[in-house]
Amino acid sequence: MAFIVYILQSESTLKYYSGHTQNIENRLSEHNNGETPSIRHGIPWKLVWKCEAVSRSQAMRLEKEIKARGAKRFLEDL
Repeated sequence: MAFIVYILQSESTLKYYSGHTQNIENRLSEHNNGETPSIRHGIPWKLVWKCEAVSRSQAMRLEKEIKARGAKRFLEDL
């Protein structure tokens, strides 16, 4: 099963969050229901970018790259 690397943007704070999952719809719902305590303050979140990875290790590498560059800069460079 493929993994999805994603970037969310908070509609209230305009900050970004990146992660990876196998079920993007469920994960977005979890974020917006406050099930991720570290980003609960940014609810509501909207999906602004996603990319499919063939393996979890590939997804983790891409997520690490996004976090190292910063999601905003990563999106600007696309």
